[in-house]
Amino acid sequence: MKLHPVAGEDPRDVQDALPAALDGIRPIALGFRPADDDEVPEGTAAVIATSGSSGVPKRVVLGAAALRASAEATAARIGAGRWTLALPAGYVAGLQVLVRSRLAGTEPIVHEGRFTAPSFVEATQQAGGDHLFISLVPVQLATLLEAAGDPAVLAALRAHRAILVGGQALSDGIRMRAMDLRVPLVHTYGSSETSGGCVYDGVPLDGVRVGRVGDELRIAGPMLADGYLGDAALTGRVFETDGQGVRWYRTGDRGLIDDGVVEVHGRLDNVIVSGGINVSLDRVERIVRGVTGLEQAVVLGMPDERWGEVPIIFVAAHGHYGDRMLEDARDRVAAEIGKHARPVQLEISPELPMLASGKPDRETLRRMIHEVPPPE
Repeated sequence: MKLHPVAGEDPRDVQDALPAALDGIRPIALGFRPADDDEVPEGTAAVIATSGSSGVPKRVVLGAAALRASAEATAARIGAGRWTLALPAGYVAGLQVLVRSRLAGTEPIVHEGRFTAPSFVEATQQAGGDHLFISLVPVQLATLLEAAGDPAVLAALRAHRAILVGGQALSDGIRMRAMDLRVPLVHTYGSSETSGGCVYDGVPLDGVRVGRVGDELRIAGPMLADGYLGDAALTGRVFETDGQGVRWYRTGDRGLIDDGVVEVHGRLDNVIVSGGINVSLDRVERIVRGVTGLEQAVVLGMPDERWGEVPIIFVAAHGHYGDRMLEDARDRVAAEIGKHARPVQLEISPELPMLASGKPDRETLRRMIHEVPPPE
């Protein structure tokens, strides 16, 4: 089957193309222009170009049945109703808002322009009703929680039956703030390869199986992607079928499964070697985000002549920062991991580079590291 390009910048273009895509008769290419010889399997609905936050973008082939299975499992878990689209429709989280809306027979509210607390209130009031849903990334949620002293913002947050938040790790500070304000937060885990979030608040959706091989989490279920467009080798490495005929997606994430509850501990490959000791930057980042003012911080590795590599903190300037904040972060990391894992610098920028998906652009930050002078 041939792919039909849809830019994705205007969600209405995606919405118009969705019925034929979900019927498996006119698959769409989101975020890229397919080559003339690109072919996809029968029943394909969409091919999504991933955000490439790690610097390695891929083109994920999603079947119509997989997208439907994901949307139906979400409705079974949290209910059906009217959704607000506040994420790019060219990424899986935004696309799924449109899929869920179509299967529920409702018209989504399309958030226009820059996402702010007032615009969120306006969209919520426009949606109306009792069964409201929205998908956000952590930085959007943080914006709303910071403005929740405004009764209108708090009322809009509480008006939702569920606010899905995924795309990256959620700091304990943000999670606790949402809990204190009685915001109906649902933290999701998944990826483009699983048609979006498939584990809600640590519990797999109906039909989803999560296993563990070594330290790596693996996922099985009807919402798995078919593979990667034009890359059979990568498809074979990432999607494996076991001896019982079950097809698994290798997430590349480190995690645990405790009494059926999934805990994600970060990427297996997001590790540096500092002084001969492996340091998980995801673990350092989770600890750093527990410091007031660093809830949205990003931690990356920086070359160091003495230690090989060391952690460095990047944060957007939304308040007062100073040596004390870095020292707090260093103390917490030393207490929980060890002195070898302590961040050496705190880099403050007017704003962090972001991908269209709402995730921090870590690849751009890595390039910026080479422009950062080493600590004295």
